[in-house]
Amino acid sequence: MNFLLDKNENHTVIHTLTERLDSTVSPNLKSELLVMNAEGIKNIVIDLSKTKYCDSSGLSAILVANRLCKNAGGVFVICSINDAVKKLISISQLDSILNIVENVSEAVEFIKAEQLN
Repeated sequence: MNFLLDKNENHTVIHTLTERLDSTVSPNLKSELLVMNAEGIKNIVIDLSKTKYCDSSGLSAILVANRLCKNAGGVFVICSINDAVKKLISISQLDSILNIVENVSEAVEFIKAEQLN
């Protein structure tokens, strides 16, 4: 498996375990996101600390997660992004759409703060 799920009471953290978030990994990630959505999970954090490369299919999986969370009334956050992935997100102008924080603990705090609003 290319990612690890850490399910908590009000959020789930997906830790990527691969250096590449590309067309070999993204379909499995999208499938898992759909299963999580069907289970009623609406707050998701994707921890990209091990990911050094992301292509368009990886961005597509991230956008699927963002849309599923938003449609469910939840919060989607990505964290621990390296410079190459951050640059791709910025070039794609997704940094204005996505919730991006430094690490998992900040992501959890972000979700808590959003739920209070």
